[in-house]
Amino acid sequence: MERKTSIDAIGALMLIAFATVLAFNQVVVKLGNGGFQPVFMAGIRSVGALIVLTLWMAARGIPVRLPRQYWASGILLGALFGFEFTCLFWALDHTTVGRASILFYSMPVLLSLAAHFLLPGERLTPMRGLGLLAAMAGIALVLLDRNGGQASLLGDLAAIGAACGWGGIALTARLTRISDQVPEMQLWWQLAVSAVILLALSPLFGPLLRDPSIWHLVGLSYQIVAVASFGFLAWFFLLKIYPASGVASFSFLSPVISVLLGWAVLGEEIGPQVFAALLLVAVGIVLINRRGR
Repeated sequence: MERKTSIDAIGALMLIAFATVLAFNQVVVKLGNGGFQPVFMAGIRSVGALIVLTLWMAARGIPVRLPRQYWASGILLGALFGFEFTCLFWALDHTTVGRASILFYSMPVLLSLAAHFLLPGERLTPMRGLGLLAAMAGIALVLLDRNGGQASLLGDLAAIGAACGWGGIALTARLTRISDQVPEMQLWWQLAVSAVILLALSPLFGPLLRDPSIWHLVGLSYQIVAVASFGFLAWFFLLKIYPASGVASFSFLSPVISVLLGWAVLGEEIGPQVFAALLLVAVGIVLINRRGR
C-alpha cells in the first residue's frame, strides 16, 4: 500500500480497533488466570501463536531463515519477550486490570528515557521532558494508591517490569542485527524463544492448571490469534503505512480503554487517584510521541 504522511480516517479507525483489542486482552488474561497458571498460559499462547505465524508465513511465501549472525540478537529478543509476559501475566494475577494497564503502557515513557542516552536523534526535548515528568507522576500515583484493597505492590512492580521488557524489545530491534530481519521473523524469534522460556519457568509458579473451562480455552484462543500473532502483525503493517510517531501517539488509548473495561467487565473500583494517574500517563505518552514541525 501507499505510504502515508499522516494518519487518515481509515488509519485512525484501525489504530482505535487495535488499541481496543490490546485493552480487552488484559481482561481476557485476568479471567484466564482463573483456569490456567499465568506463566503457563503465556507459554501456551507463545506456542499457539508461533504455529499460526509459521503457517501464515508459509502461505505468504516468507521463509523461516535462521542465519547464525542473528542467533544472539534473536535469542535476546525472545528472552525479553518471555520476561515481559512473565511479568505481565503474573501482575494481572495480583493487581487490577486498570492499575496493571496504566503501569504497563507507560512503556513509551521508559523507552524515551533510555533512548535519550542510547539512540541518536532521540534526545529529550523540553516538550518530551514535560511528558516524561507527567507520566512519571502518574506512575507514582498508582504506586502510592494502596487504599483499593484489590492490588499488591509486587503485582504493580511486576507490571512495571513488563513495561521495561517491552522497551528492551524495542531497543533490541533498533540496535542489534535483528533489525535486518523482516518483521515476521522478528516476531518468530520472540515467540519461539519465549515459548521455551515460559514453559520451562511455569512449574516454578505453582500448579499449571487451576479450574479450566471452555471459556478459558476461548480466551486463550483469542490471545493466540487476535493478539500474539495477527495483532502484532497488524501493528507492523500500520508502521509500514503511517508515520511511527502518529501510530505511537494512539498508544494512550489502550490504558484508557483497559481501565474502563476493568470497571465495566470485572467491577474494579476506580478512585479519583487512578483517574488522575491515568490522565497524567496518557498526556505524558502523547507529549513524548509528539514531534515538532
